[in-house]
Amino acid sequence: GVALAVIADGDIAHEASYGLADAGQSAPVTTETRFQACSISKPIAVLGMLRLVERGLIDLDADVNDVLTSWRVPPNASWQPRKTLRQIASHSAGLTVSGFPGYRADAPLPTLTQILTGSYPANTPAVRVDTFPGVQFRYAGGGTMVLQQVLEDVTARPFGELIRELVLDPLGMSSSDYAQPL
Repeated sequence: GVALAVIADGDIAHEASYGLADAGQSAPVTTETRFQACSISKPIAVLGMLRLVERGLIDLDADVNDVLTSWRVPPNASWQPRKTLRQIASHSAGLTVSGFPGYRADAPLPTLTQILTGSYPANTPAVRVDTFPGVQFRYAGGGTMVLQQVLEDVTARPFGELIRELVLDPLGMSSSDYAQPL
């Protein structure tokens, strides 16, 4: 199913919904049905990061390992690559794990650190740098996980709460959330 809104001059001009909320079920999609945002959430996370840059709390061009406290991007053998938030936001930091397959509703959810380290119950490998940062574009969901950890470490606040304050509430996105499970 799908729900959509047409925005004109900053206001919702038209809303519509089509299809079923769950395949094989009978409940229809409504304009209030929540959908998993997946990669659409990445630019929202970057906007939250930019709000903290604007406030002078973080530097776009500093090495993220200079501000990470609860986890650090590990070295590659004897090489410790320098990676920045600017590179992470542009998918050019050389970070691994392009995407995440998700978790069944009855499966245990990993912590952010477990995702970053590739530890159970994470279902993806550890996030690492495996190419020179700043050299090429390569889509990296793992970079967004590093960004999340930077924001949490710098502010000492949960990511969902922080993004609600910095982005979702100012935009009036009261039905959106980074909570998992809801």
